[in-house]
Amino acid sequence: MFQLKIIVCSTREERKGKVVADWFLERVEGEENEFEAELLDLKEINLPMLDEPKHPKLHQYTNEHTKKWSVKIDLADAFVFVMPEYNYGMPPAMLNAIDYLFREWNYKPAALVSYGGISGGVRSAQMSKLVLTTVKVVPLTEAISLPFFEGRIGQDGKFQTDAKIDKAYQTMMAELLKWTKALKPMRA
Repeated sequence: MFQLKIIVCSTREERKGKVVADWFLERVEGEENEFEAELLDLKEINLPMLDEPKHPKLHQYTNEHTKKWSVKIDLADAFVFVMPEYNYGMPPAMLNAIDYLFREWNYKPAALVSYGGISGGVRSAQMSKLVLTTVKVVPLTEAISLPFFEGRIGQDGKFQTDAKIDKAYQTMMAELLKWTKALKPMRA
């Protein structure tokens, strides 16, 4: 089994993206596949602004929160980032979480699930690709973009999909598995 870390990138108090991440986790866990998924919520992890004295490439962490974050990311074989768009860009908490580490991210694929208003968070996804490739993560071309996503949250508080979202999910996850298998030997 491959370790898949689903990272909730919004930390706002009234955020709705956790609903999207919960749907994604439930979907992965409900299907027969080669991923064992874990949800990592940046709001709960609550990393302070980067406060390590040495560059992450040195892997000489001094803070407990960094050491715990390092273990979580090091165990991963692949990532799914669930992200909103803030001012045409990626969430600050996501950038901060990425910046804490280096080698733990290397040679692992990432799928991007973005959400928001009319743009569906695509500008956030595009910005994150630049940052992710710098830490040697391979962001997929295949993605899920959810415009006006709040209208898809039902009375039960669960995210509702349709045929297009389901197809995007299947396409993206098939590609994520291919890249996960291909990149694993590079980390050996």
